[in-house]
Amino acid sequence: MGVKNLWDILESCKKTLPLHHLQNKRVCVDLSCWMVQLHCVNKSHCAMKDKLYLKGLFHRLRALIALNCRLIFVTDGSIPAIKISTYRRRLNPGNEVTLDDTNPQKVASVRRNMGSEFSCMIKEAKVLGMALGIPCLDGIEEAEAQCALLNSESLCDGCFTSDSDAFLFGARTVYRDICLGEGGYVVCYEMDDIERKLGFGRNSLITLAVLLGSDYSQGVRGFGPESACRIVKSIGDSAILQQIASEGFSISKKAIGSKKQGRNCAGLEKDSNGNNCNLQRYNQFLQVIDAYLTPKCHSADSDAVHRVLALYPFRCSQLHQICAQYFDWPSEKTDEYILPKIGERDLRRFANLRSTSSELGVHHALNEMPVKCPMSGIVKQRKHQGRDYFEVSWEDMDGLKQSTVPADLVQSACPERILEFELRRAQQKKPNSRRSRPRKVETRADIKEIDQKLQELLLEIEQNNTPTHNAITLGGSILEETGARTKSESNSGRCEERNNGKSSSSDFYSTASSDSTTEIIDLTSPAPPVCAIGVSRCQETKCIDVIELSESDNDVSPEHTVKARELRLFISSIRDEIY
Repeated sequence: MGVKNLWDILESCKKTLPLHHLQNKRVCVDLSCWMVQLHCVNKSHCAMKDKLYLKGLFHRLRALIALNCRLIFVTDGSIPAIKISTYRRRLNPGNEVTLDDTNPQKVASVRRNMGSEFSCMIKEAKVLGMALGIPCLDGIEEAEAQCALLNSESLCDGCFTSDSDAFLFGARTVYRDICLGEGGYVVCYEMDDIERKLGFGRNSLITLAVLLGSDYSQGVRGFGPESACRIVKSIGDSAILQQIASEGFSISKKAIGSKKQGRNCAGLEKDSNGNNCNLQRYNQFLQVIDAYLTPKCHSADSDAVHRVLALYPFRCSQLHQICAQYFDWPSEKTDEYILPKIGERDLRRFANLRSTSSELGVHHALNEMPVKCPMSGIVKQRKHQGRDYFEVSWEDMDGLKQSTVPADLVQSACPERILEFELRRAQQKKPNSRRSRPRKVETRADIKEIDQKLQELLLEIEQNNTPTHNAITLGGSILEETGARTKSESNSGRCEERNNGKSSSSDFYSTASSDSTTEIIDLTSPAPPVCAIGVSRCQETKCIDVIELSESDNDVSPEHTVKARELRLFISSIRDEIY
């Protein structure tokens, strides 16, 4: 629990940070808090039987492993003597607690029941953590106090706990909650923000615990969050504890006034025998202050702390056994879950090594690094949720051949691999483009022969399908005079027959040449869009006589127009490729 109402007081200092914020950090974990969170998700019998809390822990750990977030589990030790009364009150809510129960001089610390169901859950979590390379530090008493000590000594970057009294033990950065998946985040509180925004230091927070109540005391009656914060701010962080030690509860009397005369207030109480309990309360609060300032923990230079600060390897075979025992997973499924995360973690460590070397002025090529790059190459480029990824192949990783990693990670770890991938992809595209193009003509004679054949083909199609009023180009010459003469003769013939009073329904058009026969077309029947009466070749002038049957220049078959356009485009493309 921690300090009563403290999370509400610190609400303005809460920050929601992306999960990526934990990348390359070392964080201590109050394991009891995590197991309580995971167990509260589902308290049914099936949840205990199927180990849902342990599966939740496994997925939380593998997400942090991929970010190269080095975790240290910290467990609770013995129950502090000053906390015995709170512990008994939680186990038996109906029982009242006497002052003798709250006196740590008469009550010694109590060892926890290591055979309880919750203790068994803690043991399973520790075994799973060791298989994943996560060490565990067994605390002397409070786990959050041990986490706070490591954080205050800069041996870790923060601590995961839901107990607000971690700040009272000296923690500087506390992660209260974590959410996984896309858009994952952590809820963070930092002591720098608390000092800057609220003006509360460690001593002020301890005073709030004394006034409002915590795991170590029930607080002072008559104080709420607002009145407690007001009196603490009025005195200041540097002098608040000294003033409590010297003046006792006179400060609380001044704060709440004497409106409740005749009633016990501000801690002025009497026991069942009528004795004044104020002195006992005063001594108890001094012990609360001392418990927060000097908790029982492993010192920063102890062997236990040095042991958990070392790097531990990932034990694949042991993890296979644990997952088969607890989750009934085959080895392939376990590898599918964890090996890609292990590969991503190793790649981040390699990126950190290159970055540190560059900062020191040592620039090594990829093949000259003292540590071999775990990634052997890039297979393909991918995109997921709007973010760029690479599917990469791994080297010297049993059970893992390929997986996807963020593109920015590959860029920071081994940009040479990206360059190799782009060059290889460019080379693979060139042969495909060559095969799609037609074979190029080598000699000039072949070019002329193909061009002549295409011209003859175009001429033949235009003779059969295009309107005859257009002048035809043959061998590069436009015979405009012949077309004009033919059109003039046609128009004169049409005028003569109109003048003779011929009916329009019996009009005929004819033409004759020295080497062609006359062709008659009945216009009363449905006529095609364009009709050519006759075409003859003149040997002397090498021209073509054309008779136009349509008076409109736009009376052209759409199908013929489309085919002619497609042929011209095709010929143009062939010429572009040849030349």
